[in-house]
Amino acid sequence: MWSLPLLRYTDVPPRVTENFILSGYRFPNYSLRQCLVSAFRPTNETGNFWTHFLPIFVFTFHFLEVFTWEGAPEPSNPFFYPFWNYFLGVLYLLLGSSLAHLLNSMSLIIREICFFVDYGTISAYTVGSSLAYFYYIHPQAGIPEIGFEGKNSTRRKSLNADVESWPSASSPTQVQLFFESLYIPSSCLIAIICVITCCNTRQCWRKYRYAVRTLVFLLPFFISSAPVFYRLLSPSASSPSSSSPHLFSTLATFFYRHCFWLVVSAIFNISKIPERFSPGNFDIWGHSHQWFHCCTFLSILDELQMIKVEMWALLLNPTLVLTSVTPPRLPGPTLWSTYGVMVLLQGCIACIIAWFGWQAYQIYGPEQKKLKGQ
Repeated sequence: MWSLPLLRYTDVPPRVTENFILSGYRFPNYSLRQCLVSAFRPTNETGNFWTHFLPIFVFTFHFLEVFTWEGAPEPSNPFFYPFWNYFLGVLYLLLGSSLAHLLNSMSLIIREICFFVDYGTISAYTVGSSLAYFYYIHPQAGIPEIGFEGKNSTRRKSLNADVESWPSASSPTQVQLFFESLYIPSSCLIAIICVITCCNTRQCWRKYRYAVRTLVFLLPFFISSAPVFYRLLSPSASSPSSSSPHLFSTLATFFYRHCFWLVVSAIFNISKIPERFSPGNFDIWGHSHQWFHCCTFLSILDELQMIKVEMWALLLNPTLVLTSVTPPRLPGPTLWSTYGVMVLLQGCIACIIAWFGWQAYQIYGPEQKKLKGQ
């Protein structure tokens, strides 16, 4: 298996080729074992695998740091339900992407399914982010009764330093109604639409598939980031970090960096730079998709730090206390409102992938039989 030849773009089905990548291709009839071993061979997918597989361990290290904070509740506490769902979303994204690049040479059908799953994990990540934003960054976010003990027992519940910054429940505004009733459902609906659209680009709009896939994920970004945009545009909004200039500026800095890396990753994904200017010289290392992976991961790291800033303020700010005039907080996270949402979303995405997988079987089944005979 170490001596299996790597091929040029003229020696593999056109379906397998990538723009401006001329060599380093694996023929689409590898076994599972051969695919796994290819992670340690210099193919044009090796860098794509490692640039999203290794970040899993980096992200996990930074994620687990939260549970070492002084006064933080147990990891199983409901307060951390959204955070665990965010972790699952990122894990799905990184693991799904890396395995899609590693295993896609098993067959043309499996190749399609691998990338259908990849698109599904991106949508799962956006909803995981939405849950974290909703419970930690939302203007009415607050810590419910989560059973703190010791010196932090009074450091909970209210995040409202300016009572007038958010309307009372008796006079809800359109913004308030959106956040409370439509924000999470909208995120899920847009995520499903994105999966369907991206899966369709495997057959339709092939010429512009990279631009379509990139642009289609702008919509869930804007929907998911609505709490952050509201906070940044209304600095007086109820929030622990809003009452601390240092924490607020830190939140803004991490979000702007998050956006910057997303823009850079989109540029790499659409432009196909640098291989566009020198086809054949970046086939194995340094081509645009590897840089795209690196930039997306840097954006995730900054997003994680932004969420941790808000969690830190929620847990440890001793100046924020519940008062009788404070407008109602959001209800605390529950199993159904966090894990339930993710499980329901995954079920919908699995049905979509199964449907497109069946279509791929109908299209590529006969061609794959011919390839097996070569």
